[in-house]
Amino acid sequence: MNPRLSLPGPAEMSPEQLDLYERIIAGPTRSMVGPQRANIHSPPLAEAWWKLGDTLRHGTVLPKALLELAIIIVGRRWNSQLEFLVHAAAAIKAGLDPDLVEAIRTGARPAFPTAEMREVYELTQQVQTAGQADDSTYQAVLARWGERGTVELVAVIGFYTMVCIALNLHCIPLPAGATPPLPPVGEAGGLAPLPSLP
Repeated sequence: MNPRLSLPGPAEMSPEQLDLYERIIAGPTRSMVGPQRANIHSPPLAEAWWKLGDTLRHGTVLPKALLELAIIIVGRRWNSQLEFLVHAAAAIKAGLDPDLVEAIRTGARPAFPTAEMREVYELTQQVQTAGQADDSTYQAVLARWGERGTVELVAVIGFYTMVCIALNLHCIPLPAGATPPLPPVGEAGGLAPLPSLP
C-alpha cells in the first residue's frame, strides 16, 4: 500500500513540524506513527490530536486492558491493518488473552472472562454497528465506571474511529516487514461485521 500523500521524516519537516515531532517522541509513546505521519502537514491539528490521544491512552479511569479491547474492536470494524497491528500487541501486553484478541481479529464471537470486558465489547460493538447503544448496555457501563469512565470510553471509541478513518484514507503503510494482520472483508473490503453476544 502506497500512501496518498507525503509522509515527511524529520529531515523534510519545517521548523514548526520538527518542534512538534520532537515533543511527541519525547512523550510517553516515544514515537510518531499512524495518522500523525499525515497530520504533521497541519501542526495545529497534529498537536491537538496528540494531546487528546495521550489523554485517552494515559489519563482515564478505565484499565488499560479495557481501553485496548475497545480500540481493537474499532480497528477490526474499520478493517484498519495498522491500528489492529499496533493495538493487538498492546492489548496482549495489557493483559488480554491472546485467544480473545484472535477471536476479534478473525471475526469470531469472543468469549469474555469478565463482565467488565463483555460490557465494553457490547457498548463498542453496538456503537460501531448501529451508531447507538441500547439503554441496558449503556447503564451497565455507567453503573460500573460512573459518568467519568463512561464519557472516557465513548471518547476512546470515537477517537479511534477517527484514527482508523485517517489511516485508511491516507493509506498509511505498515512498518517495513510487517504482515497485514486482518483477513479481508469480502471482495471489495469495507467494514467488518462484529458479532453480537448471546
